[in-house]
Amino acid sequence: MNNEELLTILEHIEREKGVDKEILFQAIESALASAARKIVGNKEAEVTATISRETGEIKIISEGKEIKSAEFGRIAAQTAKQVIIQKIREAERDIISEEYAKRVGMITSGTVHRFEKGDIIADLGKTEAVLPRSQQCPGERYKQGDRIRAYILEVNKTAHGPQVVLSRSDAMFVKKLFEIEVPEITEGVVEVRAIAREAGDRTKIAVWSKDDKIDPVGACVGMRGSRVKDIVRELHGERVDIVRWSEDIKEFAKGALNPAEPTEIKVDKANKKISVVVPDDQLSIGIGKHGQNVRLASKLVGWEIDIRGKEAKPKAEKLLSGIGEGQPQETPAPAEEASVAEVPEGASDMSALTGLEGVGQKTAKALIAAGYDTIDKIKILTVEDLTKLEGIGKKTAEKIINSAKEKN
Repeated sequence: MNNEELLTILEHIEREKGVDKEILFQAIESALASAARKIVGNKEAEVTATISRETGEIKIISEGKEIKSAEFGRIAAQTAKQVIIQKIREAERDIISEEYAKRVGMITSGTVHRFEKGDIIADLGKTEAVLPRSQQCPGERYKQGDRIRAYILEVNKTAHGPQVVLSRSDAMFVKKLFEIEVPEITEGVVEVRAIAREAGDRTKIAVWSKDDKIDPVGACVGMRGSRVKDIVRELHGERVDIVRWSEDIKEFAKGALNPAEPTEIKVDKANKKISVVVPDDQLSIGIGKHGQNVRLASKLVGWEIDIRGKEAKPKAEKLLSGIGEGQPQETPAPAEEASVAEVPEGASDMSALTGLEGVGQKTAKALIAAGYDTIDKIKILTVEDLTKLEGIGKKTAEKIINSAKEKN
């Protein structure tokens, strides 16, 4: 590599890779000075190397004298090559880091490349990204070569280059999917005002329209549910409830508790608490499996929600009426626990459920509380669905489902 070739290469790198030529000059000079000290045999010697920006000529000065050696020509070429390669790599890493840093909060796609201790390493083309186990959705399974879409959570700088961290469990992933699928959101006519998610199971999203002529819920659902179906497909079947946002906290809470239909709503603004009464046959639906529906509704609204059936209040009054009459006092359970425990048997055919193999009174109540209150609902469940309920193992779940199928 002669002087002219060095200048040509540095100019090319500056133009094509975006690396400042002056940075390259300084890096090569520093490396050459270090190499010259080894040749001189004195690591403490004051040695400087300079490269002419006009001609590319290299000069080595030690203790005020220019050193000329046949070895320097070979060393200069090797050193320049190594420095250039290193700087190109650093520049490419910086460019990738800056590019993906600008894309934080957006969705990207790639290919599953490999697995490391439960984490998924995805090939994004220009770089690799990691989808940590903590950011994966329960139940999702991938194999090498699968296409994968995810939300860019953050970009970290490491010694080995930029690390792009992805997420599929973050609530913002669902929000961004809606922004992609619903043009009205992209245009700013429809806004996503709130979102609550339990990844892999259910998401509630509250939307609002600036234009009274555009129904925000209808826009998100799409013609015959086409838009929301595409999102649910991407989420591998996760349930998505689209709620109309309202400034009226009662209306908002009512929509958030869907599919339950409250008959009475009381608001405690001071404590940001909402008390809701639903028909007894809808209590299990309002609470949801393991309390999921009311829990997500509470997150969506941002207020604590206490949900009860119509019979809950008379039962509490009867309990309190015994105090002072010689009857033992009892401490009522917390609101949500009481709601789950006091599911009225009249809300479904309890005897029909207990008639199934493997179902006793306790199991029947657990099924009703989870929303599985009829044989028709139970027979279409999977073993995995039932084993999520407390006290039901795999063998019992199989017995219950088979027994339900035999009933019809």
